[in-house]
Amino acid sequence: MARAETGMSGVDGTVLTHLLPGRYPLPLVDRVERIEPSERIVATKTVTNGEPFFAGHFPGVPLMPGVLLCEALTQVGALLVAEEPGRAARCGLRMTALDRARFRLPVVPGDRLDLQVHVLARDGFRWRLRGVVRVGEQIAAEADFWLSEGVGPASIHPTAVVESGAVLGAGVIVGPYAVIGPHVTIGPRTTVGPHAVIVGRTTIGEENRIFQFASVGAEPQDLKYSGEDSRLEIGDRNTVREFATLNPGTEGGGMVTRIGNDNLLMNYAHVGHDSLIGSHCVLANSATLAGHVMLEDWVIVGGLVAIHQFVRVGESALLGGGSMVILDVPPFCNASGDRARIRGLNLIGLRRRGFEVERVRALKKAYRLLFRRKEAFAAARDRCATELGAHPDVARLLTFLDASERGVSPAGAQDDGG
Repeated sequence: MARAETGMSGVDGTVLTHLLPGRYPLPLVDRVERIEPSERIVATKTVTNGEPFFAGHFPGVPLMPGVLLCEALTQVGALLVAEEPGRAARCGLRMTALDRARFRLPVVPGDRLDLQVHVLARDGFRWRLRGVVRVGEQIAAEADFWLSEGVGPASIHPTAVVESGAVLGAGVIVGPYAVIGPHVTIGPRTTVGPHAVIVGRTTIGEENRIFQFASVGAEPQDLKYSGEDSRLEIGDRNTVREFATLNPGTEGGGMVTRIGNDNLLMNYAHVGHDSLIGSHCVLANSATLAGHVMLEDWVIVGGLVAIHQFVRVGESALLGGGSMVILDVPPFCNASGDRARIRGLNLIGLRRRGFEVERVRALKKAYRLLFRRKEAFAAARDRCATELGAHPDVARLLTFLDASERGVSPAGAQDDGG
């Protein structure tokens, strides 16, 4: 909702220098008249004869430089970004791109500038903004520009051990007594908690959170491992909680363990060697993945679940707490028990992902054909492909079943597939 920002009236240099690198006499905003957080802002600047840049631009014919009009819009944009909920106040801002700049009217002493900026898009720590400078009813200048949160160099606690050869991106924070090995690469804005250990040939992306006492990249728990230079690759925005353990690959499994983006690994979760985890997955407390396990995207693994080697778990599957999973679990299904059986579709998970009614209905029909069948599986599979194979989700399910080498978990008696 729009509001007058009385707290920003008479904006002084100390406000802007907290957000931007410039110092006096660079601040070019007098007052914020109106602000709608995350949307738009209106501010003013009165151009006087005493502006320091008029001494050289130009003597006897004072004219405000176009670059300073763009700077004024940048400053107003920074004030708008600063009001966005959840923004890290410790990070400064930089203009990283300027596009479509147009200068349509000379700005001279005595002009009152109306500075309007609104948000076009946001991409992580970057904002794309459009600004317009008006003098009265006329447009003096306009431009699109990007503001990015600038972060300083890595912050390493004096008691932490970061070995020579480690590469830490901008804004990485390493807590007390943490250990970072010589072949580790950590992307920008990742935090490493106290006593966490990250070793091996481990690559970690941006904005991850590694909590205290986590063990990341230590040697695989595999007697066949003989010191080969295998890897652990972790994507962006993952959370690895206390005492979680993540092992790299082995020569016998492809040499890499890979974890995607936006995953949550809770306390004591274990990712064994050569496992492949997609994105948006959750491994609850003490979930254990043996070697060579594959989880597709959006999988939820309940607490105390154990997954056997070489098991595949399909997209949006849910494994109930305490399950012992020894066979593949198809996409979109709910499995639980010892040994785990399929109990129906993960309907709650599908709805949370935004699956429309028609998509869920098609999966329900496919589930009945495949897992409530009264005919041989091969015949049921062919019938499902004929009747429902045009639906992408059903095709995805059938492709997963066709690729199963270990075998598929059977349907259980307590079936709620719809």
